[in-house]
Amino acid sequence: MDTPQVIALAREALILMIAVSAPPLLASLLVGFAASVFQASTQLQESTLSVVPKLCAAVGALVLAGPWVAGQMTRFTTQVFLALPGVGS
Repeated sequence: MDTPQVIALAREALILMIAVSAPPLLASLLVGFAASVFQASTQLQESTLSVVPKLCAAVGALVLAGPWVAGQMTRFTTQVFLALPGVGS
């Protein structure tokens, strides 16, 4: 395995990390924005009103995107394991 292959593998790992973390982060972002707008419009400053819905949204996004995330991680792990024999040569 030469340097360009290692760089390509590392690049794919970083892209996969971003793609896998996107669903819960985006769900938390959208729910957090909605909760902030609600708090600003009602002048209700309760900390649990912003934390609990974001947590539930992140868990829900992980449940919905779980099969896709598992498939992507399995594909990448298989690719890395198949590339391991070429590391020493």
